[in-house]
Amino acid sequence: MLTGEQDNEEIIARVAALDIGKAELVCCARVPDEGRPGRRLQEVETYSTMTRSLLGMADHLRCLGVTRVVMEATSDYWKPAFYLLETAGFETWLVNAKEVKHLPGRPKTGKLDAVWLAKVAERQMIRPSFVPPPQFRQLRDVTRYRADLIAVRTAEKQRAEKLLEDAQIKLSVVASDIFGVCGRQMLAALIAGERDPAVLAQMARAAMRGKITALREAFTGYFTEHHAFLLAKMLARVDAIDADIAALDARIEQMIAPFTAAAQRLDEVPGINAVAAGVILAEIGIDMDRFPTAGHLVSWAKFAPGVKESAGKKKGKNTTGHGNSYLARVLGNAAVSAGRTDTFLGERYRRIARRRGSQKAVVAIGRSLLVIIWHLLADPTARFTDLGSDFFDTRIDPERRKRNHIRQLQALGYTVTLEPAA
Repeated sequence: MLTGEQDNEEIIARVAALDIGKAELVCCARVPDEGRPGRRLQEVETYSTMTRSLLGMADHLRCLGVTRVVMEATSDYWKPAFYLLETAGFETWLVNAKEVKHLPGRPKTGKLDAVWLAKVAERQMIRPSFVPPPQFRQLRDVTRYRADLIAVRTAEKQRAEKLLEDAQIKLSVVASDIFGVCGRQMLAALIAGERDPAVLAQMARAAMRGKITALREAFTGYFTEHHAFLLAKMLARVDAIDADIAALDARIEQMIAPFTAAAQRLDEVPGINAVAAGVILAEIGIDMDRFPTAGHLVSWAKFAPGVKESAGKKKGKNTTGHGNSYLARVLGNAAVSAGRTDTFLGERYRRIARRRGSQKAVVAIGRSLLVIIWHLLADPTARFTDLGSDFFDTRIDPERRKRNHIRQLQALGYTVTLEPAA
């Protein structure tokens, strides 16, 4: 059976490709040969990655009439050239290096890589990676730095807890959060020189007052001046990071102000709070034209399993792959938070977790969140409406529910006879 398919084989007339390094880059430009129709001219030049040299390269490419410039995502070295050429008005494409595979038997140099990339680009055999607009790139820098600081703070807290274990102080066994108000007061007293377990235990407040006996045992150890010196430095670093995170939160709130409406719509989704909404907008932007459907967004974020099949058999594990780690982290946290709510997403998380485990449930709910996010951003008038936690019970086929109940009763040793109600 023959089916119609649109295949665009148009060759990009004037294209350039960059093989970028830290100190220099190789630029290959390919343009039509005006004297010999059907033939193409090729020019390969090496430029420094300094700004003055990049500006000269941009002027030269403009003189050649180049419209599209393609480059591989090499570390962070691509950013200066990409941003400069984007500002100069070129159609800049960032491509995944894995999609421009090095062919066996072909020598590999910077010049040959640039030529190969230009030939592949002019035939439109590659796809551009998603690069957000400048305002979202700046927001992304702040949100990602905030996530990195949180990781640093967590590591510093773990060091402090290990130091207490070294001193045989078992506060983390009794208190769920040793860096809460009571915990910090006790740690400050330790640093100040207080060693009496009874005095330290009496600093407990609220619910911890019921654990005073356990606290006395926890503070019976060998905490010395050596431990006090190190613990003071660790807590000071935690406090400094807390102040930096607060400053970043204020900056994010200021930068996200023009997109408050979109952030508020995302905030209505279970599991997504204001901070998570800011991270999501920083990573994917608000223009969903880049993703024609919700499936495209899910696939780009690697929340959809890949398909590997040969001779009618599926190959390998049904994995999703590695996508945007910052987006995956916030979606994973949102999925777990949604799983604790009495909502449709919460019930779906719990149903999947019971059958297939929590990791599968996180990915499934993360995918559902991405679909919801796409619809909310693609249509500014759309609002989130929860289907309710009883959606599965009220929509499942009654015959299927009947069969399930019969099997459950038979498993308990009953003989089941059904009669329709009057």
